[in-house]
Amino acid sequence: MSLAVLYSRSLAGMDAPLVTVEAHLANGLPSFTIVGLPEAEVKESKDRVRAALQNARFEFPARRITINLAPADLPKESGRFDLPIALGILAASGQLPSERLTEYEFAGELALTGELRPIRGTLAMMYGASRDGRAFVVPQVNGPEAALVEGARVYAARNLLEVCAHLAGREQLALCREVPEIQSEPIPDLADVKGQAHAKRALEVAAAGEHSLIMVGPPGSGKTMLATRLAGILPPMTQDEALRAAAIQSLGSAGFDLRNWRRRPFRAPHHTASGVALVGGGGNPRPGEISLAMHGVLFLDELPEFNRNVLEVLRQPLESGRITVSRAARQADFPAEFQLIAAMNPCPCGYLGHYTAKCRCTPDQVARYRGRVSGPLIDRIDLQIEVPAVAEQDLVRVAGGESSEIVRGRVEAAAGRQRARQGKPNAKLSTREIDEICVPDPPGAALLKQAISRLGLTARAYHRVLKVARTIADLANEQLIASAHVAEAIQFRRFDRH
Repeated sequence: MSLAVLYSRSLAGMDAPLVTVEAHLANGLPSFTIVGLPEAEVKESKDRVRAALQNARFEFPARRITINLAPADLPKESGRFDLPIALGILAASGQLPSERLTEYEFAGELALTGELRPIRGTLAMMYGASRDGRAFVVPQVNGPEAALVEGARVYAARNLLEVCAHLAGREQLALCREVPEIQSEPIPDLADVKGQAHAKRALEVAAAGEHSLIMVGPPGSGKTMLATRLAGILPPMTQDEALRAAAIQSLGSAGFDLRNWRRRPFRAPHHTASGVALVGGGGNPRPGEISLAMHGVLFLDELPEFNRNVLEVLRQPLESGRITVSRAARQADFPAEFQLIAAMNPCPCGYLGHYTAKCRCTPDQVARYRGRVSGPLIDRIDLQIEVPAVAEQDLVRVAGGESSEIVRGRVEAAAGRQRARQGKPNAKLSTREIDEICVPDPPGAALLKQAISRLGLTARAYHRVLKVARTIADLANEQLIASAHVAEAIQFRRFDRH
């Protein structure tokens, strides 16, 4: 037989479209051609495959070899097609039985020795393979990751010879069934933060309703400490949330680390990050920081130090929970359901309002500094609080506040009430759902009306106050939003009062 057909997967954003790998051998001068819109990494597979087959003691056919990667209009990138190309050549030349090839999908980069090297995007590819009913053969390093998809049949191999032995029926590869338990590093405890009762309360409210939060305070007041402890009080991830977060991370350049399975992502990019690094992009679009923080926390420290154009790209994903990366040749959609936590100083020197009174910034300097963050972006952040310098009496005390475990218990209970009532966190309520679910009692409605006129709340800020008040009521296990809940929610709109 001079023709063999196998299956693999490409990557297009979060999708993994099926790729049919056709290997054809014909008479004529020896040549090796790959067609089907291959990029440089795929074109280079010719040399890797040739050396791998020869080092594995297979005969490399001295014939006219044509590899077609269909569909032809789908760009093919990375070395994941090495394995199916090599198997296709072996099957087409009669060195490997071809009867079982259509039962599997293959992906893996070949070393010159025939060893299989790890690839990225394994989880995203497994979604498609499991839906189509085929088993998947991947490098051994990617096996535990691919086995995270429930119901998937995954075979992990160390080298090309093991895959060939499996397909020939000589030595079967073992199914990857269980994910090994890997001890991850513990998340810092909230009890370590001294003082800052108001900020801790805001952090609890943000965790309970998945609200965004910005903290304004002088250096050393504990803003970063608070942000790094948010992931420790968030509710546990569901199976679906964990899979989606892991699939996104597997698409990134660093891949997915099994130590982070069911652990809320915490991403803290430096303020020199570009817009593409934040939202994703590139010639072959890859997810950015907002997508890698899927179902977790995106922490932007020193917010005004970020380029203003970079910050503006956050506005649309904050509202929609998705980001579309459009390029001339292709378009990719990535989910971006992240929880934004930001921190900034109150002025250029950082000590405006500090009890030492050592700030010498002029009002014009303060206005210019705060103007680096646009009003529309600030308006989209649900909770806006001040984090003052820690009082001396709190600083000398031994840390002994509530632990993350205790706070997480209250957060889980409030999140459970939201799931039972509307099937999603309060931060994601639509305008119509706000009108139905976030209805305050008469005193609360009167207080909110007064706040609108005095603080000049925008329509967006008004809806955000209602959603935060609903979360505060859920934390108190109250069905009705009372005036006390509304008052506390208004207190969390720091920028509307200045």
